[in-house]
Amino acid sequence: MIQERVGILGLGSYLPPKILTNHDLEKIVDTTDEWIQTRTGIRERRIAEKGTATSDLAAEAARRALNDAKLEPTEIDLIICATTSPDMFFPATACLIQRKIEAKCPAFDISAACSGFPYALGVSNGLIRAGTYRHILVVAGEVISAFLNWKDRSTCVLFGDGAGACVLGPARPNGNVILSTFLGSDGTQADLLKIPAGGSAIPPTKESIESGLHYIQMEGSEVFKSAVRTMGDAVIEVVKRAGLNVEDIDCLIPHQANLRILNAVADRVNLPAEKVYVNLDRYGNMSAASTAVALDEAASNGAIHKGSLVVLVAFGSGFTWAATAIRW
Repeated sequence: MIQERVGILGLGSYLPPKILTNHDLEKIVDTTDEWIQTRTGIRERRIAEKGTATSDLAAEAARRALNDAKLEPTEIDLIICATTSPDMFFPATACLIQRKIEAKCPAFDISAACSGFPYALGVSNGLIRAGTYRHILVVAGEVISAFLNWKDRSTCVLFGDGAGACVLGPARPNGNVILSTFLGSDGTQADLLKIPAGGSAIPPTKESIESGLHYIQMEGSEVFKSAVRTMGDAVIEVVKRAGLNVEDIDCLIPHQANLRILNAVADRVNLPAEKVYVNLDRYGNMSAASTAVALDEAASNGAIHKGSLVVLVAFGSGFTWAATAIRW
């Protein structure tokens, strides 16, 4: 039976306690607080302590989302983890989260980089509407700091660690509702943002490690242009699919990559800056976790109200992009 209305039943997030400020970075790489803030809008980010895995952060975010939804782990029918920094190649990080929260259900990962959370929302929305599963736990977690070259100021200043989670299920009376979703990708630009080594194309070797091929590499200017264009277009498309217009948006939650990108996306869709939720100054780019953490934060601090039209939009390596429209 087709389930017509899917809602977010609970939200949660978890940030590691360690804060790495721009002034801290001045001591380890050739940069300054002014240089970072001017070009990115970032002041500080959270960094996981050595020995902390993505599943550790993600499991805590999942527990908080379950508590918010007033559901037990055993009531979850499926776990989807969005991550670009899994604990290991296999098993899936979702399976490790399942073990840690003591759930009993299928589990798998989605690899869509920074677009992972809205990608997982789109997949989950379809599965619940089709009647395949009733309650799905979506977790987006990253320990992206493990893949940073701390000598490369063009990338190491951008990223932070964290995790966000939500429980999806049949919309509750007077609860929020997912109105529409939109997913996109363009593999022709895959080389512009990547970690080259570690997979079957370039297996790990002494030479690949010494060459720094296991760290994030990015062509910043090209990524910027594609991110602005595709996220802007995704916002327009997802509200169109919901039968609405951009001016109906009350809160836009974009992927927290760079303040200039966020401002450019808002300009592209003619949305006032005050309707754009920003927390990257405190957390930096948390890849798949960015929109998940921002959604939980916005719902907790009153940036989202009952009746608000909320749009999540993200862009990431692949290239991938995705958007979700929600009536809160």
